[in-house]
Amino acid sequence: MSKKNKEKIEENLEIVEGALTRTERYIEQNQKSLTIIILAIVAIIGGYLAYQKFYVQGLEKKAQAEMFAAERYFELDSFNLALNGDGINQGVLYIIDEYGVTKSANLSHYYAGISYLHLGNFEKAIEYLKGFDSKDVILSALATGAIGDAYVELGDLDEALSFYLKATKINANEFTTPLFLKKAALIHEEKGDFKGALELYTKIKKEYHTSREANDIDKYITRAELKAGA
Repeated sequence: MSKKNKEKIEENLEIVEGALTRTERYIEQNQKSLTIIILAIVAIIGGYLAYQKFYVQGLEKKAQAEMFAAERYFELDSFNLALNGDGINQGVLYIIDEYGVTKSANLSHYYAGISYLHLGNFEKAIEYLKGFDSKDVILSALATGAIGDAYVELGDLDEALSFYLKATKINANEFTTPLFLKKAALIHEEKGDFKGALELYTKIKKEYHTSREANDIDKYITRAELKAGA
C-alpha cells in the first residue's frame, strides 16, 4: 500500500472516529430529552393500538349489529328504509353518524350512495359514494361507476365519462371493466366522438369477449364505424 493511500485511510478513520465521538457526546448531553422522545413515541404507538383494539373494535361490533336490518332492506331494494331505518332498526345514515371510524360506517357510505341513486337524489348519491373507500376491487369499481351514473342523470357528461373510465382501471376484470367501458363508449357517442366510442367497443370485443357486454357488441361497433365514417 502506498504511503499516500495509507495516509488517506488514516484520515478517513479519524473523520469517522470524530463523528462517532460527537454523536456519543450529543447522546450523553441530551440523554434525558432523547429518552422522553422515545417514551413519547412508544406511548403514541401503544395508545393507537389500544384505541384500535378496545375502542374501534368495540364500536365495530355494535355497528355491525345495528346495520344488519339496513343491509337486508338494501338487498330488498327498500332504499328509504335502508337509509333511515324502520322506527325500530337503524338505517345506514345513523351508522355513518354514530360509528364514523368503523368499517361498517365506510360500507354504509356505499349503501347510502346507491340508495340515493335509486331514489333520484343524485347529488347525495355522489356525496356518499365519494366518501366510500374500499380495497375490494369490485365494490370500489361499482361505487366509482355509480358516481358516473349520477353525473349522467345530472347532465354532466364530462364528469360521467371521467368516472366511468376511472372505474375501468380499477383492477381489470370480466365483470366491471366491460360494463363501464360500454357506458363510457355510449357517452363518447352522446358527445359525438364516434372514434372514441369505437375504440372502447373494440376493446370489449378483443379483451373481454366472454363478458355479457360482448354478446351484442358487434352492433355497437358497426354503428360507431358508420357514424365515425359519416
